[in-house]
Amino acid sequence: MSAADHLTFRFDLGATWLDFLATKGRTFGAHPVERIATAERLGEWLQRVELAPARPPGPADVARAHAVRENLRLLALPVVEGGVPPAAAAEETARFLADQPDPVRLTVSGPLRREPPADTGAALARIARQAVDHLTGPQCATLAVCPEHDCRGLFTNPSGRRRWCPAPACASRGRVRALRERRRAEARSGDAGT
Repeated sequence: MSAADHLTFRFDLGATWLDFLATKGRTFGAHPVERIATAERLGEWLQRVELAPARPPGPADVARAHAVRENLRLLALPVVEGGVPPAAAAEETARFLADQPDPVRLTVSGPLRREPPADTGAALARIARQAVDHLTGPQCATLAVCPEHDCRGLFTNPSGRRRWCPAPACASRGRVRALRERRRAEARSGDAGT
């Protein structure tokens, strides 16, 4: 896989906030991949999810986006795994949302559509509100965590049948590992029978 492939944005996880978490890949591995390292990349990602702010992101917005994203990850993983998130992460999210006015405004003439967020903070607030709604509502039961130790990516799994996140690499590694384990178990049981 080329470096450009690692930097490709993911939009296959089932919700904008989950795709936002995926802007950092291999989060728990030895070599995490930061996909929104610059203001330009953050702006490109926000454009792709139809949250491009009226005022383009700057370098301080990148740091803020990283902080919001990692705080959401701290909230989400324990919730999805049936635990309680760290109080500090919940307080930080509550503080961030309290500092942001409700940013969704509709146009009143012509086709129904949302006005763009005024700035990156307002765009991030829309994402954080979606995450909180998802994590505290009935849809929370549709969330899953990829079991790959370096991924641990969150994704929607309404059927409950998916074992890994939609990343092909995670499923491939998991299947290979499961096959090797089956073969080891078969070899052990064959040795015991002789």
